[in-house]
Amino acid sequence: MRRHLVFLRRLRRAANYGLPSLQSPRYGLLRGLSLAVLASLAASALAGPPEPAGLATSRADLTPKDLTRVIAVTKPTTDFSKPEQFELMQGGAGTSRKDVNRDAFSQSSANITFEEEGTFKLGNALFRKNWVSSPSSTQASDGLGPLFNERACQNCHLKDGRGRPPEGDAGTTSMFLRLARDASNEAEKAALADRKVLNFPDPVYGSQLQELAVPGLKGEGRMHVDYRERKVTLGDGSVVSLRKPSYSVDGLAYGPLDPRTTLSPRLTPPMIGLGLIEQIAPADILAHADPDDRNNDGISGKPNIVRDSRSSEPTLGRFGWKAQKPSIREQAAGAFSGDIGISTSEMPKSEGDCTTAEKACLAMPNGVQKRLGPVEAAPPVMDLVTFYSQNLAVPARRDLDTGQVLAGKKLFYDMGCISCHTPKFVTRRDAPNKAQAFQLIWPYSDFLLHDMGPDLADGQAVGEATGSEWRTPPLWGIGLTKTVNGNNFFLHDGRARTLAEAILWHGGEARKARDRFAAADAADRDALVKFLESL
Repeated sequence: MRRHLVFLRRLRRAANYGLPSLQSPRYGLLRGLSLAVLASLAASALAGPPEPAGLATSRADLTPKDLTRVIAVTKPTTDFSKPEQFELMQGGAGTSRKDVNRDAFSQSSANITFEEEGTFKLGNALFRKNWVSSPSSTQASDGLGPLFNERACQNCHLKDGRGRPPEGDAGTTSMFLRLARDASNEAEKAALADRKVLNFPDPVYGSQLQELAVPGLKGEGRMHVDYRERKVTLGDGSVVSLRKPSYSVDGLAYGPLDPRTTLSPRLTPPMIGLGLIEQIAPADILAHADPDDRNNDGISGKPNIVRDSRSSEPTLGRFGWKAQKPSIREQAAGAFSGDIGISTSEMPKSEGDCTTAEKACLAMPNGVQKRLGPVEAAPPVMDLVTFYSQNLAVPARRDLDTGQVLAGKKLFYDMGCISCHTPKFVTRRDAPNKAQAFQLIWPYSDFLLHDMGPDLADGQAVGEATGSEWRTPPLWGIGLTKTVNGNNFFLHDGRARTLAEAILWHGGEARKARDRFAAADAADRDALVKFLESL
C-alpha cells in the first residue's frame, strides 16, 4: 500500500509543475483533467514495476482520441442555464426511460441484448428465491442459515432499493449490525497489514448479528435502537430536529458480546447502476484521492485497498458502506454468507457466520448436495445473480430543466458538494459487457473514503477505513426513494428522515459544505434539495 500512496502523492505534486490541483473546493474547470490526463502523464513519467490491474494508475483502454473525448465530457460544467448534454441519461445508454413507479429500480439496462434479457430474468428469479432449511425435498433450495437475517436477497433489498431502520415491532431485515473489533496482538496486526483480513469478528457472534435461525436453533439477538432528538438552528432562524441513534442488542442468546466488539448499523443500499460503477477505471477513482490533503482544502479522500478473493492481488474496493468489496460478485457472496447463510465458491463455509463458540449451530445440517457441487449456491447461481445485479438500470433524470433544479445544481457545485460527490465518469472501453462499455455516467460519487466526523462515526475500522470514514455513496436515484420504498430514510443507518437532515448530519471533511447549506436561506436550501430529488 505504501508504494501506491507514494505514487498518489507524486501525482498530487504534478500541480507544482503547471498541472492543475486535483482537489479544488469548487472543483473548477481544470479538475476534470485529473480523471485521465494526470494519471497518464504520471504513469509515463514514473515508469516502474507494473501495477496490479485493480490499482492501475493510467487508462490503457483509451486511445488518444478517446482520452480527448473523456476529458471534454467529464469536465465539470460552469453553465447552469440549461441541462448538460446527455444529462437526462444519467446511467448512459442503459438508462431506464420507463414510467416512474415502485418498480423504477427493478428495470433491466435498456441496452442489453434480447438473450441477455433472459439471463437478467433468471437472475431476478434467483434474487427473489426463498431458501429453506436443510434437509428439504427441494434440494436445490436448501441450506438456509443455520443463522440468518433473511431468506432471499430481495427481502433485504426491497424493490431493489434502499432499506429502512427498525421501527416499533417492525423487523430489521433491511438493516443489520456488523460486529467487529480491532487487532489485539502482533499476529492480528500483521494480518491486517497484509490485507488478509479487514477486521476481526466477535468471538461468539461472528461478523454480523443474525436475528433469525432455522428450527431447533435460537437467533442471536435483536437490534435495539434508541433515538434522541437534537435541535439545529439554521442561518435564517429555522429549526430542524435531527435524531441521533444509539444501538444495543436485546436478548443475546449465547452470552455477552466481547467488550471490544463494535456495533455498526448498515442499511441495505439501492442496487441500481452497480455494473457501471464496477467498470469505472481505477485510475479515474484514484486520480481524485488526496489521502494526506496536500493541497490543504480539507478534503482527504482515500481508497480502501483490499485483496481480490480470486487473484489475491491488492485492488480497489468500491462497494459497501466502507468500500470494502472490490466486485459485485464478492459483495453478493458476502451477502449470501452473512445474510442468508448460503455458501458459495467465493465463501464456501456452509455454516455461514456460525462461530466455534456456537456449537449447536455448527451441528445443524447444511444444504450441500454432492451432485450439485461442494457449495450450496453453485457458480451458475452466482453467475446469474451477479449478472442481474450488474444490469439493474439507473432511472432517467426528472425535471432537470426547471429553473429551481438548475439553481439547486449550481448551489451543489458552489457549496463544494462535488469535492466528494464527483458528477461524471466514462466507463472502461474494454468492459466485459458492451452494455457497460464507454458509457458517460452521472453517479455523483468519487467512491473514496472520507472522514465524516464524530457524529456519523461507528468506531468500526474496515480495512483502510477508520471508524469515522465512509465511502461517498452514489446519489443517482435518490429522489425516487419514497416512490420505490415508501419512505425517506438516508445515510448508512437511516437516521435522516429527509435529504435536508442527511446534509445537516455531514461533518468532518464535509463540514464546510454542510455549514454553507445551513447558512443558506430557505429558497436556496429548497432548490438544492429539488436538484437532489431530480437525480
